[in-house]
Amino acid sequence: MPREKGRKVVASNKKARHDYAILDTYEAGMSLTGTEVKSLRAGRASLVDAFAQERDGEIFLYGMHIPEYAMGTWTNHEPRRTRKLLLKRLEISRLVGKLRESGLTLVPLSVYFADGWAKVEIGVAKGKKTYDKRQDLAKRDADREIQRVAGRRGKGMYE
Repeated sequence: MPREKGRKVVASNKKARHDYAILDTYEAGMSLTGTEVKSLRAGRASLVDAFAQERDGEIFLYGMHIPEYAMGTWTNHEPRRTRKLLLKRLEISRLVGKLRESGLTLVPLSVYFADGWAKVEIGVAKGKKTYDKRQDLAKRDADREIQRVAGRRGKGMYE
């Protein structure tokens, strides 16, 4: 059976881009059990309370919810267990160096399958203040209004 090609997104963390300014992104593999992979392939996962941290020179993902596989038996997995992220040693040392700076954290942005392998996109993020969030919303609304007016002009509605 040939391996699937392309990228199939399972879950994305939209709130992360709202709450944090993403400075840098990394793609990491995940150490998963069989029932976790089957549950992910069924499109079931949640990144709502998930975060990543360094522990003993390795990066771990906490709080990601992968529901138990429906057809699994006694070998089923714990839904919110800690999962090890698979990164190169150089990437881990770079991430740890960035995390030593004040106010930076690792936030999972999306979980997906890339060419059949389960991957997670993690971002080095800095928390936004409330006024930054309001500015982003105002900018997005203004851009949307500009696009709307430009679309109407293109159709000849306004002269």
